[in-house]
Parts: sequence; C-alpha cells; structure tokens
Amino acid sequence: MDNAHYHLALNHLPLITPIVGFLILVLGIILPSAIIKRIAYGVFILGAFYTIPAFLTGDMAVKSLSNLLNVKPFIQEHEAKAESFALLSYLLGLMSLFGLWSNWKEKSYANTFSYMILTLTVVMLIFAKQTATSGGRIRHTEIRTDAETDSININKTL
Repeated sequence: MDNAHYHLALNHLPLITPIVGFLILVLGIILPSAIIKRIAYGVFILGAFYTIPAFLTGDMAVKSLSNLLNVKPFIQEHEAKAESFALLSYLLGLMSLFGLWSNWKEKSYANTFSYMILTLTVVMLIFAKQTATSGGRIRHTEIRTDAETDSININKTL
C-alpha cells in the first residue's frame, strides 16, 4: 500500500461517523433519551479522532500523486475544503464532549445544546460532502464538470 492508498482507506471514517451520529442524535431527540444522545456524542467524538489520521495522510497522498498531470488544481481545492471540514469535525467533537458532560450532569441547557450540536452536524455534513466530492475529482474524471475536463484537455494540448 502506498501513501495515497492509506489516505483513501482512512478518509471514509470521518465522513461516515457524523452521518451515523446525526441519525442517532435525531433518534435521541425524537424519543427524548439521554442515553441515545450520549451515544451520538460518543460517535461524534470518535469521528473527530478519525479526522486526525485522514488529515495527516493527505499530505503523504499528495506526494504519491505528484507524477500525475493536471491534478494540482483539484488537490489544492481538496486541501482547502479538507481543512475547513477538519476544523468543523474537531469543533463538533469538542462540543459533543461538552454535550456529553451536560447531558450526564443533567444541566438545564442539555436539550438545547443537543439542537445546537444537531445544527452544527448539518453544517459539517455539507462540508463533508464538498470535501469528499473535491477529493473524488482528483482521480475520478467522471464526476468533474465539463468545464473542468475541458480545461485539463486544453492544458494537455498546450
């Protein structure tokens, strides 16, 4: 396995865990269950930890792709989106840690805080989708727009 393969193997975890956590948190809100909400917070915290190796292997993956032509703009776009996603993932993990504590201690704002975390999760999932799509464009020409493909074809002929 090369460095790009490690990145591809690891990058799905921080994308999938917030989806799972979101579904669990929605269930915890609908059923008003403190235990289910705690499980969701744990999933979000785990997702934040999963972001670290995915992010760190990204730099190594870039070195593996340096021999490919015309992917640099796609890599730069992906790096920018990945940085935003990673920051949101870490923020969600920290807020979930606080949400777990407030839920455990039965603070008066614990339910309100769960809605805040749910909202942050939706925002983060939008960034997750953008990050995943921009990463896919690096090697998957079938998901590039026609303008992106035309630009690369023009650069090849020059």
